[in-house]
Amino acid sequence: MSVVLRALTLVAIGLMVGSAWGQAGPSAAELLPMLRGGGYVIVFRHGATHPDQADTDPLNIANVSKQRQLNDKGRADAAAVGGAFKAAGVPIGKSYSSQFQRAVETARLIGGKEPQATPDITEGGLVVSPNENNRRTRAFRALVTAAPDAGTNTLIVTHKPNILDALGKDWFEIKEGEASIFKPDGSGNWSGACRSVSGPRPRSETCGLRAPFSKSSGRRRSWG
Repeated sequence: MSVVLRALTLVAIGLMVGSAWGQAGPSAAELLPMLRGGGYVIVFRHGATHPDQADTDPLNIANVSKQRQLNDKGRADAAAVGGAFKAAGVPIGKSYSSQFQRAVETARLIGGKEPQATPDITEGGLVVSPNENNRRTRAFRALVTAAPDAGTNTLIVTHKPNILDALGKDWFEIKEGEASIFKPDGSGNWSGACRSVSGPRPRSETCGLRAPFSKSSGRRRSWG
């Protein structure tokens, strides 16, 4: 179990169950039984990447060699989380990722299977129209609020700009490899969410968030 807890702490996952504002998130030990029963949506920003790389051909998503890639830490962390989920019996049902390779690879390592790579959660930035970026934001929100298949959790791996646009400015400082967990309430909303901060002592930073469809800061960055 200690290996499982270390792997979960590595990405600093947090959760608040219920709608009480300001309620502290559970520990990793408390989190596992919750996820084991299914019913949650787990949203990751892709794992750690090479800081000296950039997406130099964003109009050609199939040109993987021109994309920023996961580094060794990003792959190791994602594999550790995937191994922890498997060891703890956490069921992953539907798995979605951005079309960028760093997100696809993160989702594959965590979920243990090939994700559905979709433009709905792919970073668009300035290479797609404002209308398309807005459509992707709505599509992302729909995935977060959709109930997972019975007895499973839904996995989503995407980018910081997409997370910020869809979930709001409380996620402005989300780091590579960090995760948030949501409990869809069946009415197009979620009943509680919490994002945690990684570090020597991971802690719940944002619990009891305001309505999920609050406006983001409107700032879009290319470092997704």
